[in-house]
Amino acid sequence: MQFSSMQLSSQSVNDARAVRRVTATARSHTAAVLRRCAPVALPALMLALPTLSFAQTAGLPAFNTSPGPNGGTTYSLSVQTMLLLTMLSFLPAMVLMMTSFTRIIIVLSLLRQALGTTTTPPNQVLVGLALFLTLFVMSPVLDKAYNEGYKPFSDGTIAMDQAVARGVAPFKTFMLRQTRESDLALFARISHAAPMQGPDDVPLSLLVPSFVTSELKTGFTIGFTIFIPFLIIDMVVASVLMSMGMMMVSPATISLPFKLMLFVLVDGWQLLLGSLAQSFV
Repeated sequence: MQFSSMQLSSQSVNDARAVRRVTATARSHTAAVLRRCAPVALPALMLALPTLSFAQTAGLPAFNTSPGPNGGTTYSLSVQTMLLLTMLSFLPAMVLMMTSFTRIIIVLSLLRQALGTTTTPPNQVLVGLALFLTLFVMSPVLDKAYNEGYKPFSDGTIAMDQAVARGVAPFKTFMLRQTRESDLALFARISHAAPMQGPDDVPLSLLVPSFVTSELKTGFTIGFTIFIPFLIIDMVVASVLMSMGMMMVSPATISLPFKLMLFVLVDGWQLLLGSLAQSFV
C-alpha cells in the first residue's frame, strides 16, 4: 500500500508538471499570435477611433439600469451603445475593401475556375492565402500608419483627430495609386461632389467605391489573361475527341491533367503570386 501511494504521488507530480508545461506553451503561442495580428488590427482601430472618442467623452455606459417592479432591476442598452456596436460590426468589411484583398481573391477564384478544379484548392485555403498575401502587400502601409498615427497617439504626443488623419493617409495614398481616374470621376459625378484640387481633397466615401470598382476591373482583366492558355487546351482536347468519335467523353476530364501539368511545369504559383504582389508596387 505504501509503494502504491508513492507511485500515485509521483504520478500526480508528473501530471502537474505536464499541465504547467502545456500552459506555458499555450501562453507563448498566444503571445506570438497577438504580436503577428497587431498590424492587421491597426486599420480597424484607426477607423474606430472617432467612435471610441465619442464614447469616452460622452461617458457612454454599456448598460442603463433602472429600478423595476417588486424591487428588481431593469437593464437597457443606450442608442449610442447600439450605434457603436453596429459600427464595429462593419469594420472588417471596411478594412477588406480598403486593401488589396479584393483583387487577390478574384484572381485566385478565376484561376481555380480556369483549371477546372471546382473545389481544389478549397475556399478556406484561397481565403487564407489571399489574407496573408494581403498582409504581405499592405505591410508597408500598415507600418507607416502605425508609426505616424497610432504610435505618436499612444505616446501622447498628438491628439486623436491628428492620429486618425495620419493613420488613414497611407491607405488613401495606396487606394489613389490603384484607382482609375474614370472610376473616380464617375462617383464624383454621381455624388455631385465639389471640385477637388488634389488627392488630399478626395473623401473616403468617394474613394472607397472608386477603388473597389477599379480592383474589380483589374481582377477580371488578370483573370482573362489566365483563362487563355487553359481555354486553348480545352479546345484542342475537344477537337481531338471529336475527330476520334469520342463525343460521349467529357473534354474537361481529359484536359484537367494537361492543365495541371502545364501549370506546374511553368511554376504557375510563383508566377501568379509574384505578379499579383508586384502589381501593387
